[in-house]
Amino acid sequence: MTLQVLNSPFNEEQVKQLNTLLPTLNDYQKIWLTGYLSVAPATGVAVAVAEEVKAIAAEPQSATILYGSQTGNAQALAEKLGAELKEVGVDVKIESMSAFKPNQLKKLNNLLIVTSTHGEGTPPDNAIQLHEFLHSKRAPNLEHAQFSVLALGDSSYEFFCKTGADFDEQLEKLGAKRIIPRVDCDLDYDSLAAQWIEDVKKALITTSPQTASIQANTETKEVKSSKYSKSNPFYAEVLEKINLNGRGSNKATYHIELSLEESGLTYAPGDSIGILPENDEQLVGILIEALGFKQTEIVTVEQQSITLAEALQKKLEITVLSKPLLQKIQNYTLNRDFAALVQDDKWKDYVYGRDLLDVVQSFGPFSWNAQQFIELLRKIPARLYSIASSQAANEEEVHLTIGKVGYDKDERKRLGVCSGQIAERVEVGQKLPIYIHSNPNFKLPQNDATPIIMIGAGTGIAPFRSFIEERATREAQGKAWLFFGEQHFVTDFLYQTDWQRWLQEQALTNLTAAFSRDSDRKIYVQHRLQEHAKELFEWIEQGAVIYVCGDEKTMAADVDQTIHAIIAEQGGKTAEQAVQYVNELKQQQRYQRDVY
Repeated sequence: MTLQVLNSPFNEEQVKQLNTLLPTLNDYQKIWLTGYLSVAPATGVAVAVAEEVKAIAAEPQSATILYGSQTGNAQALAEKLGAELKEVGVDVKIESMSAFKPNQLKKLNNLLIVTSTHGEGTPPDNAIQLHEFLHSKRAPNLEHAQFSVLALGDSSYEFFCKTGADFDEQLEKLGAKRIIPRVDCDLDYDSLAAQWIEDVKKALITTSPQTASIQANTETKEVKSSKYSKSNPFYAEVLEKINLNGRGSNKATYHIELSLEESGLTYAPGDSIGILPENDEQLVGILIEALGFKQTEIVTVEQQSITLAEALQKKLEITVLSKPLLQKIQNYTLNRDFAALVQDDKWKDYVYGRDLLDVVQSFGPFSWNAQQFIELLRKIPARLYSIASSQAANEEEVHLTIGKVGYDKDERKRLGVCSGQIAERVEVGQKLPIYIHSNPNFKLPQNDATPIIMIGAGTGIAPFRSFIEERATREAQGKAWLFFGEQHFVTDFLYQTDWQRWLQEQALTNLTAAFSRDSDRKIYVQHRLQEHAKELFEWIEQGAVIYVCGDEKTMAADVDQTIHAIIAEQGGKTAEQAVQYVNELKQQQRYQRDVY
């Protein structure tokens, strides 16, 4: 494309500059420039660029975005990607992997995957079916398609971003070509995810002549959201702090009430509160002393100059050991025992229950300075806690149920970062930095007449308190059955008076409890489910939604196995048919889990 002086209002020198510039522009830049110039009267350069844009593409691109999401992060990013692609003329379809029909893969040209990795490398619940299909013999040839994957994970786990890597590798094996390389994100994923979205957008950008002028401005626009967020938390005053466990319990579970007054924050049952915690000041002091540094030494974190003490207390994680962190530390020590620890699988046993102070005290000397040391560490991750209240009943408050994590190891007392802060260092009247974390995958049914079955142990009771409080406020008529497990009836029956009141008000229909330490035989919630198998299956057949909240490795896994067994036994089904039945429940959002 060459601009002629006769076709434009530019002088000869300007034309020479433009003709030097225009051949260097890529498609994305040309489309953007057309949109930019379209707001002014037509000029020769606008016409020239527009003509070339027409040659780039006559029809808009299309893309299918599939998300695998357990807590809502991947879904939110998928929706953000979809919104930005639509702005630049891409025809977008966004679906949960559980709702997507695998036979549609053969019809796709552009497939964009956003998925988290759950637990120890497993797909989130709504990604399991597609994951299995793509790895089966039924998976189609995808040579006609191109794709890209955004993977979310937690680098403190051994199988960091494994589900995303699985999708990425398998799609390539099936013949699909990458639009751009996979991006793996840790817990602090905002900047990496934003760059991936921008890169995908640039790679796919193309639009029809009719819409180029209004859709060409591809500058990233902020998704409308609350004034407060993870990066700009609301400082909520602690209104109440009550230990729910009775005297003699070996647990400490705190009911926390926070004020949302003047925040404008809203939430729904099933959502969580993110708390941005701080490390224990005493632990930070001991760590700095062991490092041989001074607390007042100045370091740079996120382009901000602060003291080492402030960086380690308020900014950086010092309590979780991961293989990537150990590998970084190895570059600063010649200790042979440490090298052997990292090279073998011994690190898995070593890191359990230990923190950074253990490494510093056991494997020195180290060759780092303070700045090099802090650059090895990641930001302190926010802690998510299921909301235990209904905003309809508590307009300017939010309630949480937080179990204190504490134990002794190697003659040192250890505390959970956030739960320890709540239990030992936060009092009524103080403030906590918080934000709302929406979870669209753990929600009450829209129809208040739908029966619900809630299964939780320990602090897994929290979202169900919000469910029943919400339903009581709405005077919902649907049946509700709670299965709750803890250690002792006398000391550990969390929110007992609330449940009794709601039973009397008929907001709660059935309450079945399992207290594992009150008899010689340990009774857990899955045993109570089996005892009520016939009635439970009847509820499911009547359309009940099943909710599970709690520890994934033990309670949630055992409950899942029991639900499959009950469906097989009571429904007269084979094991394979029971699996298909449960998969259909998940697709219909009638089996939802909030597990950790």
